[in-house]
Amino acid sequence: MPGRRFVEWQQRLDELVRRHGVPGASLAVLADGDVSTAASGVLNVGTGVTATPDSVFQIGSITKIFTTTLVMRLVDEHQLDLDQKVAELLPEFRLADADALGRITVRHLLTHTSGIPGDHFVDTGRGDDAVEKYVETCADLGLVHPIGSLMSYCNTGFVLAGRIVERLTGLPWREALRTRLLRPAGLRETTALPEEALRFRVAYGHDVDGDQPPTLVARWQLPSSTAPAGSTLCATARDVVGMARVHLDGGLGVNGREVLTDASVAAMRTRSVALHRGATAVGWGLGWALYDWNGRRAFGHDGGTIGQSSFLRVVPDAGVAIALLTNGGRAEDLYQELFEGLLAEFCDLALPPRRTPPDVPVGLDLTKYAGTYATVGRHVELAVEDRGLVAKVSATDALAEVVAQPVEEYVLVPVEEDLFLTRAADARSWTPVAFSTLEDGSRYAHLGLRALPKVS
Repeated sequence: MPGRRFVEWQQRLDELVRRHGVPGASLAVLADGDVSTAASGVLNVGTGVTATPDSVFQIGSITKIFTTTLVMRLVDEHQLDLDQKVAELLPEFRLADADALGRITVRHLLTHTSGIPGDHFVDTGRGDDAVEKYVETCADLGLVHPIGSLMSYCNTGFVLAGRIVERLTGLPWREALRTRLLRPAGLRETTALPEEALRFRVAYGHDVDGDQPPTLVARWQLPSSTAPAGSTLCATARDVVGMARVHLDGGLGVNGREVLTDASVAAMRTRSVALHRGATAVGWGLGWALYDWNGRRAFGHDGGTIGQSSFLRVVPDAGVAIALLTNGGRAEDLYQELFEGLLAEFCDLALPPRRTPPDVPVGLDLTKYAGTYATVGRHVELAVEDRGLVAKVSATDALAEVVAQPVEEYVLVPVEEDLFLTRAADARSWTPVAFSTLEDGSRYAHLGLRALPKVS
């Protein structure tokens, strides 16, 4: 049962938060139908306010599960079909490629396969029309890749999905979220506005530079215009696993009310697209990232905002969901070490080992990977140097204004043909960088889940 030894998990969280330089964290575990919680550290190093299970953190892109669930409610109500064209639903939507505009469907949005540049960040204010105004700014966007040809993580697509919710419900996205999802699901600790978050203890994001003490980030929140993709939602870890419970309990909320049909729950975690072989997930459903852990299926999502990171994993055959919310530091390393133990105890499940560089260096022709790869928000120069294949990664456009380090440099360590690993200087976990070629010969670099076309 969840309560067994959970005091020890509080102690373990305390230990790992210190080890990985995370200012504060909140943890919730749903198992055997009950939720156990723990919290550690502080919400804000400036005030010293302690983190508690009742604290809200920004959950970032875990919001995409909320937006997808809202969309699937509309599908259940026969107001929407996933294969409808987005342009038919949103007359204000335009792209630079008029032909592509007429072929992108709602399904493409929810599976990150539309080809629309994913990091188009534009601040259109925080009024009820912020999302609508954002959609109008997409008119000059081209495509990163042909529609449906591969998966490239797309925040823009989820803002479009949020706008579809607005059109069909007649409500601003945040109000549709509150009345059409949070209230029916019994989730009372999730907010979409800063003034709503102030009803709770609120986490603030932090920058951490090596062994230096954490410092407060310059701004607390991303623009409201991208709220359906994850820029504004705050929640307790308890409410995040409450959202997961909907997807474990056949679409029922924590209060027993039906939120989704069984068919929609199943559709969301059915694989729609495969990922490159270096990815930690094996595929993507509608909203959910899908995992195969030693033959056992799981699903989940991560989130990241300005100085805050979140992690959600769900193991359906065990009836377990685990959420971790953090506000800075080496959050990925904390997640990896903490979840390995939690999944072993509550699911009798061993996470597959993360890829690490081979003991014997792999000899590859590095020159074929050199060049420039770019899309909206990101520009990567790959060059062969004495130390190997080196990537200079630059955040561009509006993205450069919100990331802690707009320009970073990494050495890519070869693993096998078209697959490399890299990591930041202060990180312990390695990140895959893969390369692929489409049938038309176009070349792509996959940085995590984002595909960047080679432009020169």
